[in-house]
Parts: sequence; structure tokens; C-alpha cells
Amino acid sequence: MKELDLTSRATWVFTGDSITQGVFHTYGSRSWVELVSEQVRWELRRVQDIVINSGVSAWTALEINADFEYLVGRFNPQVLNVSLGTNDALDGESGLTNFQRRLAEIVQQGHGIRSTVVLHTPVLVMPDAPVPRRKWMTAYAEAIRNVAEAEDALLVDHEQHWRQHFGAEAPTAWMDDSTHPNAVGHRHIAEITLQALRLGSLREPF
Repeated sequence: MKELDLTSRATWVFTGDSITQGVFHTYGSRSWVELVSEQVRWELRRVQDIVINSGVSAWTALEINADFEYLVGRFNPQVLNVSLGTNDALDGESGLTNFQRRLAEIVQQGHGIRSTVVLHTPVLVMPDAPVPRRKWMTAYAEAIRNVAEAEDALLVDHEQHWRQHFGAEAPTAWMDDSTHPNAVGHRHIAEITLQALRLGSLREPF
């Protein structure tokens, strides 16, 4: 993977769904975006970098693509992180083509404002998650990998990491409910992001 080429001061945008937004399920602990921000702005001493979280609960590639200027463009980020797939997977097989097209358009819009675009695959879900999520999440993760390769975006593959860790077991220890990671899950999302982007590692042990 190519490394980030950061200027002395950079703006970072993280956009996506409720897992990106960091709602509720960490119970006051830092979300993965907040952990990455702390690593970048403090541990790496990039204190003048600006980190913006424009994730919106329940949103999909459809809404992010349509509202790109409000969520991303107006901030003119040097680094754009896009984390989608969890809600998109509810559309099942019939939604895959449109998801891949919309995600590619998001990447293209990012490149159009000279952002380095980072795509994130979704994490695993629990056995009691809605059936389309359980059945189609892997296919949506593969679509994200395909877009990253086709559109020259960086890739952070959380789905692969979680699958390597849990195998066929449910990811219970890292989840708060059927779909949303708990604080431990968010730390793993942050750690894999930092490793993939060569930004170091979280200081505090898991």
C-alpha cells in the first residue's frame, strides 16, 4: 500500500454511517475516529491537523454520494476516509451494482478535490443481525475492495481482520449489539486503520 503524503497541516474527513459517527455503543469511550484523531494530532505531534467526522447514522452510499459537498467537499480534505457497507448490505444482492457504482462516484469526487481517499470495509455482524446483513456483508466488503483497486483508493480491510480473528465464531467480545461494535471493537477498527495507513499504533493496551 502506498503511504500517505501529508503536508505540514492536513485536514482529515471521516464519513460513513453510525459506526463512523460513533453513536451510543461505546458508552462514553472514544470511537475509532476519535482514537485515530488522537494518534494523529497528539502522538504524531500533528497538532495543527484538523479532523472532521461527518458520519451520519443509518446513511448509505446513496446519501453520502448525493450530499458529498456538505459532508466532504466544503472541507477540502487532504485525506478522506469512507466507511460504508453495513447499511448498504440491507439491500442484498439487488443493491450490489448500485452500491459499487455510488462508492466509485464518491471516490471520484474525492479525487476531484485532490483528496487521498481511504476506503474501509465493514466489520462483521452477530448471528442475530438482520438476514440481509448476515448474508450479504461479505459481498459488499468485496465490492469495496474492487472499487479501491479500480479507483486507486487506499484500503483498510476490517472485515478481513475480524474474520481472521474470529473465524466462524460470532464476534461477541467486540460487539455491543447485532450490528454495532462496542468500545473494544472500536479500538480494533482504529488499530487496523493506523497500521494500514502506517500511522503507528495505539499506546494503551487493549
